[in-house]
Amino acid sequence: MNDKPTSAKKAPSSRPDGVVTLEQVAELAGVSPSTVSRILNGTAAVSQVKKDAVHAAIQELGFRPNPVARGLAGGKTLSIGVVTQIISSPFYGEALLGIERELERAGYVPLFVSGNWHEDDERKAIETLLSRRVDGVIVLAGRIADAELAKVSDNLPVVVVGRQLSGPQLFSFSFDNREGARLATQHLVEQGHRRIAFIAGDLLHDDAVERQNGYFDALAAAGIAQDPNLIVQSDYTEAGGMLSVSRLLERDTHFTALFASNDQMAIGACLGLHRRNLRVPDDVSLVGFDDLIMARYSMPPLTTVRQSVYEIGTEAAKAMLDMLRGSQPKATLPGPELVVRESTRRMQR
Repeated sequence: MNDKPTSAKKAPSSRPDGVVTLEQVAELAGVSPSTVSRILNGTAAVSQVKKDAVHAAIQELGFRPNPVARGLAGGKTLSIGVVTQIISSPFYGEALLGIERELERAGYVPLFVSGNWHEDDERKAIETLLSRRVDGVIVLAGRIADAELAKVSDNLPVVVVGRQLSGPQLFSFSFDNREGARLATQHLVEQGHRRIAFIAGDLLHDDAVERQNGYFDALAAAGIAQDPNLIVQSDYTEAGGMLSVSRLLERDTHFTALFASNDQMAIGACLGLHRRNLRVPDDVSLVGFDDLIMARYSMPPLTTVRQSVYEIGTEAAKAMLDMLRGSQPKATLPGPELVVRESTRRMQR
């Protein structure tokens, strides 16, 4: 078919309901409807002149592509299900933003559902997403069994963040939590601290276990014995960090530094120390993990381990798009980086 664009073509009349159709765009651009469709999908091997004509017609008519119709025509919904844990969490908020922006560039829409760190909720979330006929599922951490995620991947691509899984349609990746925690603890050792308390996350989570192991690694390298009285387990929340400080102090155990295994608990711990008339960093040096935005604006600004949470989201989305295109998925994350701010100082002898 000869699809040469015509010039000075009169705009076609619109439908009575005011909706501009793909056929109207094609008529104004002087090409076939199939050519317009291929240009919109990014699959058209046509000249730049035709592309320019189509885009000019779209602009003039105010045409809005219907993603649902485009997806159904290709047997897809152009939607990706995302099982997060706590949507209100600043950590997951950054990751979800990264996922949303990366999928949007490729014409996909994310559907977010909370798992609430509860296996039954996560299972229900996945069932809900499957009932919506999503084209793939991204799972951020969680507690649902690996075997169940593998079963889901029998029918559609699955990307899991924070675990180590693999399969024909199953891809996972994680941050080097152990090395990050080792760096955090080593920093405190280098500042002269030997009585270093540690607030662990929920040890049912792989990342919490790895961060605790990194803490142990740094102590062992410095020749410091582990002291169970200096370790409390919490839940990755600000309230959990504040309560953990109370538990540590109630043990009447002396410490000059505290490593909380995420920023939210570190900020809660800072408040807990303040309420006990302990100053950060004059009395207790404090380190967190994640480098969330709040860490930069806490009082004092928080020394922490940077992991790009936003980039974790974009990499998860990229891996999913790779799988949908039939390519080998991959994820490239920078290694952990210690960010030193005003919440730590050299121990005064």
